[in-house]
Amino acid sequence: MDSESPKPAGNTPEWSVSDLSGALKRTLEDAFGFVRVRGEISGYRGPVGSGHVYFSLKDANAKIDAVIWKGVFGRLKTRPQEGLEVIATGKITTFAGKSSYQIIIDSIEPAGIGALMALLEERRRRLAAEGLFAEERKQLIPYLPRVIGVVTSPTGAVIRDILHRLEDRFPRHVLVWPVRVQGETSAAEVATAIAGFNALPEGGRIPRPDVIIVARGGGSLEDLMGFNEEIVVRAAAASLIPLVSAVGHETDI
Repeated sequence: MDSESPKPAGNTPEWSVSDLSGALKRTLEDAFGFVRVRGEISGYRGPVGSGHVYFSLKDANAKIDAVIWKGVFGRLKTRPQEGLEVIATGKITTFAGKSSYQIIIDSIEPAGIGALMALLEERRRRLAAEGLFAEERKQLIPYLPRVIGVVTSPTGAVIRDILHRLEDRFPRHVLVWPVRVQGETSAAEVATAIAGFNALPEGGRIPRPDVIIVARGGGSLEDLMGFNEEIVVRAAAASLIPLVSAVGHETDI
């Protein structure tokens, strides 16, 4: 027998390219499903004309392509930006036609305190450049307000302490606008409450507050992030009623 003759393939099955690609796709997607991936955003593009967002997640040794669809991007609490370290949650998918894979992201969050602080500092610089924190925008707090509007959770220690201290010192008419002080809907609820108090007419059935207190108890930076959202900053800046921040309150014992 000629030693140069090809060896028989034995029982090794023969695949078409399409069949092999399809099998690899099913294996990869079934094995991983939803994953949480920590990495730095690189090559950020978006939203492009379609409204989708494209970038890569990378660390020191590897990189994976990522996409956020338009509908998901519109409801993200944390918006992706170049260089931000994040934890992304999503589903691994493959493109059989080009032997590549990517993660389709459902949610992202800053990865740790350092990333949160970097995000807050960038937001602060951007809003400060618009003049939102300028001294001339600040309003005098009335010495003895007749009506006080409080934006907070109606069940926490904060509102009890506010009511007790007012009762001890100078009882006032207090209006409470109940909101969630943590979680995905917190920022929107707080912003709506500030705007809602401002929308009350002078001399109306519900008295318009002379001052607004936005309050919640203490907590981690992550817990307090709802009060750092841009929608809350803009609502506070637009308020015609003087506003007091009491975020990070400690229970009065």
